[in-house]
Amino acid sequence: MKRYLDVCRKLQKADLVLKNAKILNVFTKEWIEGDLAICDGRIIGIGSYVGVEEQDLSGRFVVPGFIDSHIHIESSMISPYAFSHTVLPFGTTTLIADPHEIANVSGLNGIRYMLKESENLPVSIYYMMPSCVPATPMESSGAILDAEDLQVLMDHPRILGLGEMMNFPGVLFGDPNVHAKLKVAGDKVIDGHAPGLKGDDLVAYAFSGIQTDHECSEMDEVLQRLRLGMAVQIRKGSAANNLYDIVSELVKTNLPLDRCVFCTDDKHIEHIFKDGHINSNIRESIALGIDPIEAICMATYYPARLYHLNKKGALAPGYDADLVIFDDLQAINPTHVMTNGNWQYIAGENVGSALLNNVDRRYEEIPGIFNSVNCDPIKEEDLVIPLVGNQAYVMGLIDFQILTSKLVCEVPTEAGHFKANETYSKLAVFERHHCTGQKGLAIIKNFNIRKGAIAQTIAHDSHNIVCVGDNDQDMVLAVNTLIEKQGGIVIVSEGKVVDHLNLPIAGLMSHLSASQVTDKLAALLAVAKTLGINDKIDPFLTLAFMALPVIPELKLTDRGLFDVGAFKHIPIQPE
Repeated sequence: MKRYLDVCRKLQKADLVLKNAKILNVFTKEWIEGDLAICDGRIIGIGSYVGVEEQDLSGRFVVPGFIDSHIHIESSMISPYAFSHTVLPFGTTTLIADPHEIANVSGLNGIRYMLKESENLPVSIYYMMPSCVPATPMESSGAILDAEDLQVLMDHPRILGLGEMMNFPGVLFGDPNVHAKLKVAGDKVIDGHAPGLKGDDLVAYAFSGIQTDHECSEMDEVLQRLRLGMAVQIRKGSAANNLYDIVSELVKTNLPLDRCVFCTDDKHIEHIFKDGHINSNIRESIALGIDPIEAICMATYYPARLYHLNKKGALAPGYDADLVIFDDLQAINPTHVMTNGNWQYIAGENVGSALLNNVDRRYEEIPGIFNSVNCDPIKEEDLVIPLVGNQAYVMGLIDFQILTSKLVCEVPTEAGHFKANETYSKLAVFERHHCTGQKGLAIIKNFNIRKGAIAQTIAHDSHNIVCVGDNDQDMVLAVNTLIEKQGGIVIVSEGKVVDHLNLPIAGLMSHLSASQVTDKLAALLAVAKTLGINDKIDPFLTLAFMALPVIPELKLTDRGLFDVGAFKHIPIQPE
């Protein structure tokens, strides 16, 4: 401490001084031209300093490292290690993740795995304890986490609170199990998930302790939450992108933005490579009219304060030396990224995260993480859908969306059974956690697969096996290959496995690097297109959401066809 104080008083040299920079002061909202001094990974101060090492920035901008306030790392299909090295070049130095995907497969051990595999990484990764495992009681997950389970890890120093509370009906109606989970969070942050919730119901939701929401899609939702003291996480992801609609309206108001923060929720790695990460949220917000300093604060100081990360989000004495350097205040393309006083990315140099293909296999054998596909091989008779007549409920896919319509259609039949064709495909979900043999079968329209099948273990939120195809033989081969490979994505056509991506980590994540997984997904997509699949849907993303019984109108779980509006399972044919 004496040395640090001497450096602060300029009696000793700092370890590193970044000279002649435009440094953002998030407290006074001003650019300060001068030097930034760093010692042992901590900020000393801004002013005029001498360092053991000095680097002239020639007027470049220096800002705190960017924070993603809500993300599911598992949805990237890569490990925490690989993901951290993927987002670093875009200036993201802190992630606040909800590991509910892996928790639905492996319970507390899944969360322990995520904690273990994110230790000592160049990006600081914090977690929220998943509040809704499973998302509903209408499906079979690998684990059930109640309040007592959550308490086991709630005091971990990198657990910041309770993850998105999707069960807002349980909150509003005082479900004792739901409120026991809210109580476990104590003084820590409780994240929300309440699309469309307004008025008195929203008041009750906020009164129960929920402090954030990333599901706002229109300005009225934003305004109502801000008036109640909630924080709004403005999302720019792959499946859901609400930034343009929200920010376009925010710039027309004089509202303070200190309760507005940025997140991605789920942004696929190929989209990160093309568009960036949180720097993309900043860039677009500036282009829409948000003051650049405010936009940067929404990615730095505001989320750090919201989640009580007291040494993050600012460049001030005693704060962590997490910082981003760039030339253009409109483009926000980092040239340098530092975390804990170490350069992790320098454009054009093989430093730290620039080595995207250098995957460190640090995987520890935690029970339930590997070999997580626990079910028996299936047979063709497991896929038979008997029909009386030819009228049936059909899941109608909507172009460019993960919603479905509840249709009643005249479907093709043969010998009293549904017969798939290029218009009406067969969808199947098989329980894969406890070898129960439970299955759900349904008919889906507008997927349009021909002469083949796709099966995968990514099936939100319980992540059972989901398979779509136009013939039973290929569907059987796809599912059984997936069981043999213990998770991933498998494409079959005309009796042959055409391509696959192994996801051995809980059936959700790969050992490969981000660039390797991106290349593999591109190859899989090219193969899928040869099967005639509707080009207005992403086949893998769409398939992943067909088993989620909280998104309208019809979905399929391992227990059967599910009517989301009625919130119950229904028979395949109208009664």
